[in-house]
Amino acid sequence: IEIYSLHVDCKVTSRFAHTIITSKIVNRANESREATFEVELPKTAFITNFSMSIDGKVYPGIIKEKASAQKEYDTAVSHGQSAGLVKITGRKLEQFHVSVSIAAASKVTFELIYEELLKRQLGKFELLIKVRPKQLVKHFQIDVHIFEPQGIRFLETDSTFMTNELTEALTKVQNETKAHILFKPTVDQQKVNPELDETLLNGDFVVRYDVKRDATAGDIQIVNGYFVHYFAPHEMPVFPKNVIFVIDRSGSMAGRKIEQTRDALLKVLQDLRPEDHFSFITFNNKVAEWKSSLLQATAENVASAAGFVQTLSASGGTDINRALLTAVSVLDKSERLPERSVSMIILLTDGQPTSGESNVEVIQENIQKAVNGKYALFCLGFGFDVSYKFLEKMALSNGGIARRIYENADAALQLQGFYQEVATPILMKIEMQYPENAVEGLTKNNFQLFFEGSEIIVSGKISNELDLLPVEIKAQSHASDLTLKEEANVKEKEQVFQNQSYIFGNFIERLWAYLTIQQLLEKSISAQEEEQKTLEAQALELSLRFSFVTPLTSMVVTKPAGQQQTELANKPTEAG
Repeated sequence: IEIYSLHVDCKVTSRFAHTIITSKIVNRANESREATFEVELPKTAFITNFSMSIDGKVYPGIIKEKASAQKEYDTAVSHGQSAGLVKITGRKLEQFHVSVSIAAASKVTFELIYEELLKRQLGKFELLIKVRPKQLVKHFQIDVHIFEPQGIRFLETDSTFMTNELTEALTKVQNETKAHILFKPTVDQQKVNPELDETLLNGDFVVRYDVKRDATAGDIQIVNGYFVHYFAPHEMPVFPKNVIFVIDRSGSMAGRKIEQTRDALLKVLQDLRPEDHFSFITFNNKVAEWKSSLLQATAENVASAAGFVQTLSASGGTDINRALLTAVSVLDKSERLPERSVSMIILLTDGQPTSGESNVEVIQENIQKAVNGKYALFCLGFGFDVSYKFLEKMALSNGGIARRIYENADAALQLQGFYQEVATPILMKIEMQYPENAVEGLTKNNFQLFFEGSEIIVSGKISNELDLLPVEIKAQSHASDLTLKEEANVKEKEQVFQNQSYIFGNFIERLWAYLTIQQLLEKSISAQEEEQKTLEAQALELSLRFSFVTPLTSMVVTKPAGQQQTELANKPTEAG
């Protein structure tokens, strides 16, 4: 079985990435063989299309509601389950894997299409392409086209498998708003050494970039009646933070995990700003406060905290409920905190609540009542024994996010990296306002906090009559209350994309659908049952209308007669 051609074609238009992977395989044996198509794609992406064509006959994947696809599948395969075509394979990736039996000398072409909205983190967008053909490929090619009307500020490529020879196969052409990256190694360049048929191509191919930003009220782009508004202010004064670290020191944290936690906390202490206030709460079945109130991050207090962190050891149970309630009450009681400041609780735990209140629903309710919208709660789940669903619901109900920390050598770096993302709040209570009578289907347009290096994205549909789209942004900065105004000329904005040949025409509409689905799903995590049903129904309708494989839909892949005919591609989620 020979993969004679593998092409990754990725077009990024204004952060929205559309990737097509095409693999062409021939059976050189003189009997039937299995041809396998195995690719990894980002967890944040939605598959939107898949097909295989065997000797000219096309077998398309059909996207259906998950429950009905499952029913259809169960009927087709009465003898036991197959594992499904998609599974999570790492921190950022999931794997799509399908095999089909093809006759001697036959050819098959596999094509997979997926889409995602690139998210700005720590000042850059990252496009990740996983490369793992497992054999030398005669025609191997990666094409990345980027078009950013705001202008490309910087662009870099990075790869885990580059050698000097392979670098020669990489070209980068770039002007003000466009870039084309081409990676096209010959068979000889792909070889580990000239004698062996072993490939070097195994790992990540990454493109990172950022755009230029002039307008204070962000940048608006419009195509076919849909708009997207990007807002990422920079060089603004940073809010002082009041942060309480709530650290699990139950028995399961013993050994490497508590060591990595100590390392990370020591680094984080160094990153606190002098105007920040902080404290630690550690817990097993007992809850211990390092100090009874928050301390200012003076050199002296930071040094004393570092001494405390070095003594952290682990044993006992896990009382998450009391630990978090204690953190809230420390913030509630604290005096002398800066007038304009941002208060947050960062929880790190590696297990289920086993001591004190252990019913997760009761804990969620208790915490939400206590926090009452005043503070942001971030939940870091260390490893795979945590109930990620519980942590995610708790964080999302309290203005924060959840993140999994993987038990690897770099866990301390992961913890630090997370802290860096939330270390510099520069705006709070952000409201993005648009004329009510002229905009519909608006995505989330108010945000509790904005951190330096990230980006706010709002999208919606504008009514036909509109010539000018006025926007108003209200927010609080450390210095003052802000009102930013901007007006977008609809016709001029539409013109920007008109003459761009390689752009798929309705990309902002698809971007709007992608963002809306992501937000509906996220909202449903912390919603009550009735509302949850409504949100999921809306997300399902959009997933089907725009053909996205989301947690609510499945793609049914049918194979030629005589083989296990039906297989399902589902979207795995972090919460399992």
